[in-house]
Amino acid sequence: MYLPGHIHQYADTNCIHEHSCVRCPLLRIDPGQRHRLVEIRDNLTARIAEAEREGWLGDAEGLRVSLAAAKEKLAQTDITVQRRTTAVELGMPAFPKIAARTITAPAPGTAGADAAHLP
Repeated sequence: MYLPGHIHQYADTNCIHEHSCVRCPLLRIDPGQRHRLVEIRDNLTARIAEAEREGWLGDAEGLRVSLAAAKEKLAQTDITVQRRTTAVELGMPAFPKIAARTITAPAPGTAGADAAHLP
């Protein structure tokens, strides 16, 4: 039930483990490994059926918890892929909104000095 991925920890510290359990809430799956998570989910479903058939109720319950976590990781992975492929329209600001406006008054004593005081 281990899956290659990346653990996002506080303060950007690295995890010392090479693989992380699918139940780990800090695990972020590499979208390229989604197929592996699908295999894990399918395997968990088969193992739950086997555990129920054999009467291993405690094992079945633990596997159900892992199955729920695998489904959640799949949903998170799909959302991540969607966010990476969906463009966000930020809009283009109009030139008057971004251009600075300055008024240059003629220097005092020039012909247009009186014009600078007009409303």
